[in-house]
Amino acid sequence: MHEKGLAEISARYTRFADTEARCRSPLYEELARAVAADRETLGFLSTLPDMKRQPNLLLAAVRYLFGTPPGWTEFRRALLAHPDAVRSLMLERSTQTNEAGRCATLLPVLARLPQPLALLEVGTSAGLCLMPDLYSYDYGRKVIRARAGASEPPVFRCSTNETTPLPTAAPHVVWRAGIDLSPIDASDPSQVAWLETLVWPEQATRLANLRAAAKIAAIVKPRLVKGDLRGNDLTRLCSEAPKDAALVIFHTAVLDYVSDSADREAFAERVMRLCPYWISNEFPHVFPSIATRAGISWPPGHFLMSMNRSPIAWTDPHGASLEWIADEAWAVDKA
Repeated sequence: MHEKGLAEISARYTRFADTEARCRSPLYEELARAVAADRETLGFLSTLPDMKRQPNLLLAAVRYLFGTPPGWTEFRRALLAHPDAVRSLMLERSTQTNEAGRCATLLPVLARLPQPLALLEVGTSAGLCLMPDLYSYDYGRKVIRARAGASEPPVFRCSTNETTPLPTAAPHVVWRAGIDLSPIDASDPSQVAWLETLVWPEQATRLANLRAAAKIAAIVKPRLVKGDLRGNDLTRLCSEAPKDAALVIFHTAVLDYVSDSADREAFAERVMRLCPYWISNEFPHVFPSIATRAGISWPPGHFLMSMNRSPIAWTDPHGASLEWIADEAWAVDKA
């Protein structure tokens, strides 16, 4: 690969360190910066397809195969000693970070929609975000407890600004289903082990919550369908939702993997025809037409949550915070 290509990969890892790993994972910040400056590692990444060069995927693959390294020296040694094994795993797997904590940022929106709800998640992974009604939440000024179940629910903590309309109870979900290119079975220990590796080092609470959510998913067994968001599987799944429930199609950190902007826009137009409520929770560059309506100052490393193309809130990628930006008219009209 020519110098420009290596520079682009380097910049990608620097951005990850600056906007995603900083203040969230000291180890990942260190490793990403070191990768960005290491020509041999950049050369390794250049042998992979573009969508397989993601920092999360490389870092998780090395940890999955060789354990969490204490620092860059050990990480680099493991990678360069076993490049074929790392490459094979990166080609086989994807970053299906099934962060159930994102439900804490979805809840204020879902609770204000007409009830009951039929939830359909695109890019569902193991379906952990399909069960917002089965978890507990701590918003600081309000706590919502899940009803008693067969497994102890995780408690997701989420800081919010003063204008966030916090729900008084979990939404009433009567139907749930998800679609994914490679659905993960929450009852399969080997598949859950990969999800656990995708949780960043130092984040013990996230890991504990993931395990708790996976236990619930193994019991509830939400319907997961193998399919492409651009195919007919989504349409067929929508037709199965009960007609007396409000159908909500949602996704988080999924459309970034659809590289063609025209394909993303075509998906958006299609979803708007398929359901009355479309919630997108993505990096702002994914839908520029939506992001321009959210102002000119974008908090770095945050997702922009919108409904039916209207910006609602800036959200932490792992669900740790929510800054409501929708005006009061939205809150009243949609209640």
